[in-house]
Amino acid sequence: MATSTGTGTESGTGTDSGMRTTERLSALVADVREAVGRGLPPDVTAYLVGEKLAPHLGAADLLTAEQYEGDAERYRQHLLHSEDDGSFSIVGLVWLPGQETPIHDHVSWCVTGVHQGEEHERRYRLVPAGGDGEPARLVATEDVVNPQGSVCGFAPPGDIHRVWNGCRQKAVSLHLYGADIARLGSSVRRVYDLPASDR
Repeated sequence: MATSTGTGTESGTGTDSGMRTTERLSALVADVREAVGRGLPPDVTAYLVGEKLAPHLGAADLLTAEQYEGDAERYRQHLLHSEDDGSFSIVGLVWLPGQETPIHDHVSWCVTGVHQGEEHERRYRLVPAGGDGEPARLVATEDVVNPQGSVCGFAPPGDIHRVWNGCRQKAVSLHLYGADIARLGSSVRRVYDLPASDR
């Protein structure tokens, strides 16, 4: 088991490997391990993991003080846990006001839960290039404001989105992935640099 805190972003600027955890985080890890160990399809696994995550959100004893620290330049990634067999990872993201991701999708199923503040999200669908030479593009399908305590999950395909902190206060969210983020450094499969429309 690797449990650590580090810096970086979802697009993979790396993590540090200090061993810091809490009893509540250890309990969450055990709950997620049980859900993932059932070997169910990715979308069902994401649903079960979300159920395990929800009761811990907002609890004062979930994270250490260091795991609330942000970065003035970009949102900060704290690797909280990476399972030895690579089956799942837990990441804490700290967002200062205005910080955001690029439009991206993911390498695996993903569950997000808002621990503090609000997380804003815009979801997209990919329109492939047309046979008449029309280029591929993205179309926004939904704008979501995820308040403290909210949980959402998804599994590829259909997981293209952009996330940001649209509030005046710091936001903290937990992101759980069915992948080894300690090894990969990031949950991002692809960053999309395509024209995007509002539907």
